[in-house]
Amino acid sequence: MAAPVVLITGAAHRLGAHTAETLHGRGWNVVIHYRSRQEQARQLIDKLNRERADSATSVQADLTNPEDLARLAKTACNHWQRLDGLVNNASVFYPNPTENATEDDWQGIMGANLKAPFFLLQHCLPALKKSSGAVVNLIDIYSEKPLKDHPLYCASKAGLAALTRSWAKDLADV
Repeated sequence: MAAPVVLITGAAHRLGAHTAETLHGRGWNVVIHYRSRQEQARQLIDKLNRERADSATSVQADLTNPEDLARLAKTACNHWQRLDGLVNNASVFYPNPTENATEDDWQGIMGANLKAPFFLLQHCLPALKKSSGAVVNLIDIYSEKPLKDHPLYCASKAGLAALTRSWAKDLADV
């Protein structure tokens, strides 16, 4: 039987890399998404592929770019001809007090943290349905207990929490 496949966004470092290593250690093939950490992604891919040949690959994509998002999903679903899991880990986090926040801040934070998980799942949904796959969205305490000077980040994570609850109802029978 073929190994299950998971796409993990923001998987070149920190929690995303640890998630990739953990799932890989449990027999999963991993698609490691990165935006700008190409060297870290390459090192992780090399390490995982030394442990188990042809078990890890990476894809560069800007999650705020619709074409990149579609390409990421297509590559993840086609590389091993299946997708069993999607982990929305990537996140944009920086202070942006209301009086200083810009349209670019809104687009960047909301785009990466809320819009991208929605459309990435939409693109991946046929493959996930086929495998009865799962989605994990990483949400932190700031979705419920806002952090000073981070209104857009907190709103994006609260939105992702609501989206997750909605998907639990909408996709329960998938």
